[in-house]
Amino acid sequence: MKKILMVLTSHDQLGNTGKKTGFWLEEFAAPYYAFLDAGAELVLASPMGGQPPLDPKSYLPEFQTTLTHRFKADPAAQQALAHTVPLDSVKADDFDCVFYPGGHGPLWDLAVSQQSIDLIQAFERAGKPIGFVCHAPGALRHVKKANGEPLVQGRRVTGFTNGEEDAVELTDVVPFLIEDEFKAQGGLYEKGPDWAPYVVVDGRLVTGQNPASSEGVAKALLAQLA
Repeated sequence: MKKILMVLTSHDQLGNTGKKTGFWLEEFAAPYYAFLDAGAELVLASPMGGQPPLDPKSYLPEFQTTLTHRFKADPAAQQALAHTVPLDSVKADDFDCVFYPGGHGPLWDLAVSQQSIDLIQAFERAGKPIGFVCHAPGALRHVKKANGEPLVQGRRVTGFTNGEEDAVELTDVVPFLIEDEFKAQGGLYEKGPDWAPYVVVDGRLVTGQNPASSEGVAKALLAQLA
């Protein structure tokens, strides 16, 4: 049985807007069930442990899917989510793969968390698959290759686009724009149409552009583990 670590944000403040953020429900639920239905053992972690903050917008009716409804009717999944383990208690050695769901939260905490950076580097050095969707690729911002270069340098990557950030009117709120950041670091950033599924696989690094890409990232990770 494959063991997969899912790392969620603990950050709930949307910059200085006074609004709440966190993780995006669909980006958790779709991969969670893709992994679970494939027979994987899952461990959920977050910087602070416990219940990670849910972006309230991701609970709106227009963003619900078959899998978010499944989650809302699944006490075991809700229980697992309410009791994430602290990020400093997990080791890459104990897992076959790591996946980061998005939501805006990761731009503030996981992007700068040394524990997260060290963890991703450990998975990457061990040749294990690492996956990120939507805003979660922002967690790669300070991750380095063994030679000290940015991990994304010279690698094909995607993540929430400038156009998508503009559409949700948060361009001036977020601490950085993923598209700009990856290009600045020498990443081979690519994207599809805004809001359409788009998944990029570069070796063991799998990134998805937006919420619609979350299940695709999970399936690409499972294919690597098969």
